[in-house]
Amino acid sequence: MDRAMAKAKISEIIGTDLRTLADRYSVRVFKCGKKNKGWAGHVIERHLGLPINSAQSPNFGSWELKVISLRKLKNGKLTVKETMAITMIDPYNVSATDFNSSHLKAKLQKQLVVARIWENQQETRSVLYGVYNFDLSNVDIMKQVESDYNLVRETITNKGFGYLTGRMGVFIQPRTKGPGHGSISRAFYARTGFLKKIIGIE
Repeated sequence: MDRAMAKAKISEIIGTDLRTLADRYSVRVFKCGKKNKGWAGHVIERHLGLPINSAQSPNFGSWELKVISLRKLKNGKLTVKETMAITMIDPYNVSATDFNSSHLKAKLQKQLVVARIWENQQETRSVLYGVYNFDLSNVDIMKQVESDYNLVRETITNKGFGYLTGRMGVFIQPRTKGPGHGSISRAFYARTGFLKKIIGIE
């Protein structure tokens, strides 16, 4: 199943409560009292008729599934709940690779982003809001993503990997990723403002 087919299939359940589908597909939302963070993605995979992928970012060859959460503000409008991890930063590779040949661009071009509405910690209900491709055909978006990547690349090359900070980047930020506050691993993350543009809730 390619990305276009998967997108069409997922579109069939827009507006559906994923929590109800979780019960139908025997996907456990909580295990031993602890939330299964990937449960929504597992529901999508079951809907697509695919085997559940235990990886945090299931990779189906020509495309990759990402699930993001939206939450309602006090005024009733939706906003993106949190940033989205895209791919780990390999300092040697980033320093040696321009944006057009980068792992970051390749990852963005193959991702299928599913947005769900988060309501509470108990996950009693979660409606599927929509499904989207990263639209890198938009010139302004592409230029900004490239600029953010080049900032990371130049920082690694001229100052060192340790100088990367989450304060960098407009659409894409380099942030620590891994267990504990002492983690030195970093990944590219899509900022919430970028995700809002992709799903059209600016």
